[in-house]
Amino acid sequence: VSTMFRSTALLIVAALHSAVTSGLSSATVKSSQRVAIVTGSSRGIGRGIALELGSAGFAVYVLGRSTRLAPIAGQRPVADGLDLTVESCAEQITGRGGRGVPFPCDVSAEGEVESAIDAVWEAEGRLDVIVCSAYTTPPGNLRGKFWTQGTEMWDAVNGVGLRQVYAACVAAAPKLIETAKIPTGGGDATPPLICLVSSFGGKSYTFNVAYGVGKAAIDRLATDMSYQLKEHGVATTSLYPGLVRTEANLQMVEDGTWDAASGGLDLSVGETPTFSGRAVRALTSLGAEAMMARSGNVEVVAELAREFDFSEEDGSKPASIRSLQYLLPNFVFPQVERESGKPVPGW
Repeated sequence: VSTMFRSTALLIVAALHSAVTSGLSSATVKSSQRVAIVTGSSRGIGRGIALELGSAGFAVYVLGRSTRLAPIAGQRPVADGLDLTVESCAEQITGRGGRGVPFPCDVSAEGEVESAIDAVWEAEGRLDVIVCSAYTTPPGNLRGKFWTQGTEMWDAVNGVGLRQVYAACVAAAPKLIETAKIPTGGGDATPPLICLVSSFGGKSYTFNVAYGVGKAAIDRLATDMSYQLKEHGVATTSLYPGLVRTEANLQMVEDGTWDAASGGLDLSVGETPTFSGRAVRALTSLGAEAMMARSGNVEVVAELAREFDFSEEDGSKPASIRSLQYLLPNFVFPQVERESGKPVPGW
């Protein structure tokens, strides 16, 4: 399967590169359009980020296992009729004014993500942004005691979610450093960026021990890389979406499994993947001084929305999970009602 992904992806890139470079000089191709790689972008948060980068005019390489060429077993269930493939995401990116490139890639396979990054560099001669969003949710109950879940849970959540993120950063860093050297024609140009999709599980207990340790490690990876990449003009960030209405989470609501899995969280007040995408788009619009000043930080999507004044497609701005606007109705008031046996008065 891994060989199939790699050979298919390389054929796609070769064909696209031939079409793009036809009639253009190599120098023009290598400097005219910013290039992004987004892992796990056939669905969920990764897809939302890839689409918004496309709207910003990026050439976006859509990395994911789901492809029209070969159905993937074992994916989380979603609603019938959804085309959650690298091809459909790439088509939407192009339709938004960017250039979408479908790149079937199983990042859990050893060497796969490194080969993908090398192929993109060979085709484009630059890499401006890499977003690591791929993640594997293990089957069954995510909640449990660590001594009963064993190392199987660690490997399930931190194989793709941590080890392969590190592998992607190792492979991408030299390309990002070289891209930072490309002349920009003056001005405070946006620096190359490594964006790692993390979660509030990096700061407080969520689901299980292996999950939280992995997310905390992602945050530390972003911070520590920033120390070594700063002198090369490359920025890093760890992104915290809130509760996200992904295709799979919405299906869990339909199936009646969401409450048990989430601990009763209200998904209806959650964010969409687009909201995360707009957060990354905002960060990629910052000049070098502003972006490098916050390099290595944890960035909360809902708080970035207030700082940079972006919203959901319906114009709303979901509350940050660590704000009183979110905590009071979702946690504090229900606890008061349980202990008192009376509803909290409205006001």
